[in-house]
Amino acid sequence: LLRWHHAKLGMIPPFRFIPIAEDSGLILPITVWILHQTCTQLKQWQQIGPEYENLMVSVNISGKHLAKNELIDDVVGALQKSRIVPGSLKLEITESTAMENAEHSIAILNKLKEIGVQLSIDDFGTGYSSLSHLHRLPFDTLKIDRSFVIRVGENGEDSEVLQTVISLAKNLKMRVIAEGIETHPQLAVLQNLGCDYGQGYLLAKPKPVQETEELLYKRHNWLPSGLAPETNDHVEAPTDAPREQATLH
Repeated sequence: LLRWHHAKLGMIPPFRFIPIAEDSGLILPITVWILHQTCTQLKQWQQIGPEYENLMVSVNISGKHLAKNELIDDVVGALQKSRIVPGSLKLEITESTAMENAEHSIAILNKLKEIGVQLSIDDFGTGYSSLSHLHRLPFDTLKIDRSFVIRVGENGEDSEVLQTVISLAKNLKMRVIAEGIETHPQLAVLQNLGCDYGQGYLLAKPKPVQETEELLYKRHNWLPSGLAPETNDHVEAPTDAPREQATLH
């Protein structure tokens, strides 16, 4: 959830500057900067208390970066400088990006897994995955695109696609994250279907670092009142404008 605070133009949303960064190649140094900032911030958050020792953050990786072998060194450099456990960092790659050059993606992602970082396939269902390649990609989690979540009705109707994707992920030994949760019925359906994690405005809106840190100190419960599990110690938050991910069961 990168935002650009421009000195004269104010807040510039990512849909304005990310495509330019992609086309110009600036997305590479920007991502390296994000990796270092994220890992450094995460190290500070993990030291708040023992319950946050395993706190994890996610960083989006562009197709331009995935296509470069330098990605490996960039990730290692951020991990070494921050001294976080590699498993605390999760890299998110969109489905279409991963499939653009599947063989190269498989090779790079396997090297990243050897380092110990977590991997997530983002916006699943919006691309055209080949199942013959999907099972070879070493992803730990699968993120369901919000377009499938918002279709769910008040009584759970139109949830067949969600059920199919969650079953597919479970069969591939992946955890499942649903994004775009905005209503209690959507949350209830996802819980009933066995979805592991969720994010969305019902749980929390994007927040700056300071506000997120205050909530961590308060041991904030991310699930809506009445839906909290017995334990809720897994929250994933990107450092610049977090979208917290709550454990759904």
